[in-house]
Amino acid sequence: MITLNVELRDLKVKPETLREAGIMPAVFYGPKEKSTPVTVSMIEFIKTYKKAGESSVIIIKQGNNEHEALIHDIDIHPVTGAPRHADFYIIEKGKKVRVNIPLVFTGISPAVKDKGAILVKVARELEIEAAPRDLPHELIADISLLADFSSTITAKDIKLGAGVILISGSDEIIASVSEAKEEVEEVKPIDMSAIEVTKKGKEAKEGGEEVAEAGTADAKKETKKE
Repeated sequence: MITLNVELRDLKVKPETLREAGIMPAVFYGPKEKSTPVTVSMIEFIKTYKKAGESSVIIIKQGNNEHEALIHDIDIHPVTGAPRHADFYIIEKGKKVRVNIPLVFTGISPAVKDKGAILVKVARELEIEAAPRDLPHELIADISLLADFSSTITAKDIKLGAGVILISGSDEIIASVSEAKEEVEEVKPIDMSAIEVTKKGKEAKEGGEEVAEAGTADAKKETKKE
């Protein structure tokens, strides 16, 4: 199990100052654990998150105290994508937890390979309940079950493992296939009347300009005579 070292946070230090030093502000809490502000190495947190995600149990170590926890929530910078803050949920000993586990799609669908179907991934995760030690890091969706256009994969088709209970609806669709449709380019007929109107309008404008120019020339001649 991955261990992540944290330290009590000095609330007098601004979060921006911590981040500039490569330290990320965070907090941990739980059903029987008060909310405690802490700090963690930005580099170590990123490494831990890549391995554990939000569904694997990690050990939060603060001095001599250790807690089993889940990475519960992360605040991400909207531009850089870097984590700015994290919540750690401390798991109560002896209790099961409910989490959303990501789905990983594997295999080859006969409908896609042989019949030109399009794979439609409907769900990306499932909610399950399990003891911390039984939590899977991911769930496998085998798309080889999609043999024809009427085939679907539902939540009950996903193998959960010992000690894991499905909380999402068993009939929730995970994946299906659809028939590929050819796109037909629509060719709109040319509106000749619209072109004629535009042309006439242009000619009328040009004629008007010629009359205006002639009138201006005549006015100049009259002024010269005077």
